[in-house]
Amino acid sequence: MTPSQYNQRVPRPPENCGLERRATAMELSREITQIAKQSGVQAAYNRLLQAEVALGLRKPSLAIYDHAFHIIGGAQKYGLTMGSALSDVFDVTILANKDIRLEQFEDWYGLDLSRCRVKVIRLPYYEERNAFHIDPAFITRDVVNPFHLVSRESGNYDVFVNNSMNEMVCPLSNISVLICHFPERRPKSYFYAHRYAITICNSRYTAEWIEKRWKFSPQRHLYPPVDMEASGGEFPKKKYVLSVARFEPEGTKRQREMVEAFSTLTREWPDIVRGWKFILAGGSLPNNRYLSELENLVARNAAGSIELRVNIPMAELRSLYQEATLFWHLCGLTRKDPSEVEHFGMTTVEAMQNGSVPIVYDGGGLREIVDHGVNGFRVRSGAELIDYTVRLFLDQGLARELGQAARARAGTFSRATFEMKVRTFFAEVLESYRRAA
Repeated sequence: MTPSQYNQRVPRPPENCGLERRATAMELSREITQIAKQSGVQAAYNRLLQAEVALGLRKPSLAIYDHAFHIIGGAQKYGLTMGSALSDVFDVTILANKDIRLEQFEDWYGLDLSRCRVKVIRLPYYEERNAFHIDPAFITRDVVNPFHLVSRESGNYDVFVNNSMNEMVCPLSNISVLICHFPERRPKSYFYAHRYAITICNSRYTAEWIEKRWKFSPQRHLYPPVDMEASGGEFPKKKYVLSVARFEPEGTKRQREMVEAFSTLTREWPDIVRGWKFILAGGSLPNNRYLSELENLVARNAAGSIELRVNIPMAELRSLYQEATLFWHLCGLTRKDPSEVEHFGMTTVEAMQNGSVPIVYDGGGLREIVDHGVNGFRVRSGAELIDYTVRLFLDQGLARELGQAARARAGTFSRATFEMKVRTFFAEVLESYRRAA
């Protein structure tokens, strides 16, 4: 917002309006002009935005930002589902740093975003380096903060929602919300997490680490939306073990360890494993060395019984969930850094919604999803993963029983529940915003 743009928005009463309305407009104009002199144009513009909403002159505006919106992922689905749920009340803008279209979001996540718009804010620092992955970790005090461009944009909305775990964006809006999927950075250069009016966390595990690392407590806990339930009831299961996670270049989802575990199964238990297949599905960036290493590992050790399915469409992923008997997820195995342990586990819930039995790492947010021995198993090693898998290969009755319990448990994390809580929360925020005007 430049001073000239601000001056164009300052209310000036029309000549033919009533005396009372004219007096109110003149009073508001004087107030805003005084705020501009004392506190600057942004503060005055924020007051103007609030007045416009309180007077019913327009819908409130809301922007949702994520520096990784151009990459398919669970955190991005969280923010976009929030935007979809709020688009009937707010004028919603999706802020990205790379080219992306609404049609891509709708294809990836099955969301109705027709009432939203996309605005791309290019960051020269990353553009000049031809960086597809926008990594805030590259930015130190020796570099001008490239995310100040996003900060300035945030001041054009009534509500700014930072969905990116990027604490380098300083909010300028009247209402600011930080969605924290995990507090990866400790307070240091360009750290603005404490500047947000509201912090929402995705799990109790994340809340615990926000308090430890940032020394404040999030105001809201809102589990992610999961909507992978099979329409038309249950489907016949096949001898599939499924894993769904992004093929992160750093290997944080532990696909290598799972490939090695299934390779061990095929060598040491050939009769029991015969007919079973391990399928790893997930998104990947171009030129992913880790994915190439996995492809070579699969070809050397278990060609035919292990498949890698990369960047598959939603329809294919749904079919895999419906058909898989077991689901593996080992994010966090052998890791000491709490940020490398699964913060929640959306794909695990997606599998459970389809009656797949989860065998997951015993740590992080996965402990909030899987009750050991009730609706799945939690493990601390590759050996335990193999033991419980063999047990379920041999006992199909137990697999069916745990699969039914998993389906029931997963109902806690439905998209409908998420949307209801989002609408209720933001209705409260909006009502307070209007009253305060």
